[in-house]
Amino acid sequence: MRVRAEEMVKDVRVAIDMNRGDAPLLMEGDTDTLTLDEIIYAKLLDAVRLVEMEAPIALLESGHDFGPVLPGINPGHGVDSPLLQHKQESSLFIGDDGKGFIILPEDFMRLIAFRMNDWKRTVFEAISESDPRYALQSSRWKGICGNPEKPVVAVVRRSEGLVLEFYSCRSRDATVAQAAYLPYPRIDGKGCIDIPEGCYRGAVYRAAALALASYGDQLSSSMLEISRSLLQGG
Repeated sequence: MRVRAEEMVKDVRVAIDMNRGDAPLLMEGDTDTLTLDEIIYAKLLDAVRLVEMEAPIALLESGHDFGPVLPGINPGHGVDSPLLQHKQESSLFIGDDGKGFIILPEDFMRLIAFRMNDWKRTVFEAISESDPRYALQSSRWKGICGNPEKPVVAVVRRSEGLVLEFYSCRSRDATVAQAAYLPYPRIDGKGCIDIPEGCYRGAVYRAAALALASYGDQLSSSMLEISRSLLQGG
């Protein structure tokens, strides 16, 4: 959902005042009130980012599509076919061994779902280069590295930029059946932030925790716990 940043700031102020149990941190009309609102505003994107990175997939909705999703196209095209040319133009590359990668959007933050059309299942979590499983993907044995029955994807920095490596397809003619991601949050030209509805309350309390921490207020720890419990269905 899209919410105005100014409205989110108000919700954060309400959360702070409701949970203090004593006098508000700053009274309305106080000369520092605007400063508090500015601090909250500055913490909104960090709060949304942290919450979206921690949230379970079920709270993240469908995300944003990326890559050349080409459902319904049959495999069997040659290396000079229009389909392969389209893949290359769309930043999708597959080798003869079925291993490949796709260049990720510049604002990529977290993978939501990825699936090639010849895979048995969708992958919802990407590994990194530091993950012990990543070293196994260089094996030429498909029983060791990822395969269509048990695929693996990894977010890796290459010369082409940030890419999603995938292991592996049956042939280089495979196509992308599903590709969705979460971008880094931003405040758009209309002053709105795009955030999954299920993450909103958690982000409000996370922003409150960050703002209170900047004041050295001990209530920040409680707000952080509330934020995390909301992500866990608490």
